Amino acid sequence: MADILYIHEPTDLQCGQAVLAMVLGKTPEEICSLLGNCRETTLREMKDTLRRFGAWVSDQRVQVTDKSQLPELCMLSLETPRCWHWSLFAEGTFYDPEHDVMDDFPESGRRYYWEIRLNGR
Repeated sequence: MADILYIHEPTDLQCGQAVLAMVLGKTPEEICSLLGNCRETTLREMKDTLRRFGAWVSDQRVQVTDKSQLPELCMLSLETPRCWHWSLFAEGTFYDPEHDVMDDFPESGRRYYWEIRLNGR
């Protein structure tokens, strides 16, 4: 897997664009342009964009409580104290568009993931 370059969300509403940019090696601005959206992203937008660039994304949402349950690469939907939030997990590290690079989940209640595979892996 390619190394993930951390990207902080440009605005409070662009965590999804930042996650997509990190996975796809693009900028949040490029993702906004592709989506025609610089605000909150939907699950459909997230999955469709990844698939458009050849990534495999699981169809099933999986609830998770511990990082040991996570696959090598996945996008996360987290219920944070402020809102629902997109984040990224890759090879043991959390790349959170709001909270930086972390060793564990940011503060969150319910947590879900969708596995991502790049280039057939």
